[in-house]
Amino acid sequence: MPAFVPGLLAWFRQNGRTLPWRGHPDPYAVWVSEIMLQQTQVETVIPYFEKWMRLFPSLADLAAAPEQAALNAWEGLGYYSRARNLRRAAKIVVAEYGGRLPAEVESLRRLPGIGRYTAGAIASLAFGLDEPALDGNLKRVLARLFDVTEPVNSPAGERILWELAAENLPPGQAGDYNQALMDLGALICTPRNPECAACPVSGFCRAYRNGTQAERPVRAARPPRPHYTVTAAVIRRDGKVLLAQRPQNGLLGGLWEFPGGKQEPGENLQECLAREIREELGAEVEVGAFVGEFRHAYTHFKITLHAFECRLLDGEPRPIQAQAVRWAGLDELGDFPMGKVDRQISGIITSDERG
Repeated sequence: MPAFVPGLLAWFRQNGRTLPWRGHPDPYAVWVSEIMLQQTQVETVIPYFEKWMRLFPSLADLAAAPEQAALNAWEGLGYYSRARNLRRAAKIVVAEYGGRLPAEVESLRRLPGIGRYTAGAIASLAFGLDEPALDGNLKRVLARLFDVTEPVNSPAGERILWELAAENLPPGQAGDYNQALMDLGALICTPRNPECAACPVSGFCRAYRNGTQAERPVRAARPPRPHYTVTAAVIRRDGKVLLAQRPQNGLLGGLWEFPGGKQEPGENLQECLAREIREELGAEVEVGAFVGEFRHAYTHFKITLHAFECRLLDGEPRPIQAQAVRWAGLDELGDFPMGKVDRQISGIITSDERG
């Protein structure tokens, strides 16, 4: 057993975080938590996890649920393909594994949405298998503990860190070891200003010894995210508003939105919106009053969205580029899963109506 591991495990037993999925008797709960924790902070995940387990208390319940119910429960967590893949995988587990999540890493990785890290985390945390895991916290801790100079977001850096994660795994204690490193990264070995004086493994930490802890982990520079200007239409008829469902494959797949799209060079916002409605829905609109401006950053790009009230002039809206269209009452908008910006628009027009 590596020399730093006993102190790390002792620290974890005294200081490990109390989280609703830890100690849960059902591996399904660990799986749900690990999917939710991808690219999302623990504090954000906890209420979503608790809500999800109330709505879908078992893997079979999730497999039987409509996709829209899963997306509704996920709304606000982002990266909605995670929710769709979770439900798809649940259906596969029911059909092919008798409703029991497989324990083998190879079988886990064949399920939609489960990659190398998630498979290792589920195998070690839920089934007690000797499998390494490598989330953001573990990358940071290992990069400092072993003073890794390769960028952690490069193929070479990833390979080194996976090797370190596997080489230092204590047999029979992988679950506690992986969770201890996760908690150490969350509580002590934080991205900025790590509390090295309080760290249970500082005596073994090469970066601390070399004075390079503030420089680790090394990250390769990423190109700046492009920015797009987009528009959206609030089209009303008989007390209802028009919603379009995004295609399943792609950003925010399966969610509902106020129709519109990206501004092209040489056109103003009104021209953009009229063209988008024509192309997306086969209808002509007159662009009217300004509803609001909304900014949002996605993983690979940023947007500024301008929403307008629009009057339908000609043509019955139909899903040419959208998956489906619906006329929804304002009191029904909460039943349609939406991304953050469209939910903000929904909130504005709903509050305006009530006011």
